[in-house]
Amino acid sequence: MSFLSGSLAGALVAGGVYYGFSNLIQSRTQAHRADLHDLSRRLLNPPAALNAPPPAAERIHHDAFSTQLKDRWNHEIEGLFRTSTELAAKGRDWAKRTLYGASGGKEKF
Repeated sequence: MSFLSGSLAGALVAGGVYYGFSNLIQSRTQAHRADLHDLSRRLLNPPAALNAPPPAAERIHHDAFSTQLKDRWNHEIEGLFRTSTELAAKGRDWAKRTLYGASGGKEKF
C-alpha cells in the first residue's frame, strides 16, 4: 500500500512541478511577445518630434584663428623635433669622428 501511495504522491508532485514550469514559461513567453510587439510598433512609428541633440559633427564650430594657431603650433613643434634629430645626428657623427678618426668608424678592428 505504501508503494502505491508513494508512487501516487510522486506523480502528483511531478505533475505539479510540470504544471508550474509550463505555466511560468507560457506567461513569460506572452510577456516577451507583448514587449517585442510594443518595441516593433515604436520602432516602425517613431514620434513626430524628437528632442534629440544635434549630431556631434554639427556641434563643432570651426574658428579660423584657432585653426591657424593650432597649425602654427604644430609646425613649430615639428621644427623642434627635426632640429633635435639633426643635432643628435651631428653629435653622433662628431663623436664617431672624435673617437674613431676621420673615417667615422667604418674601419674594422
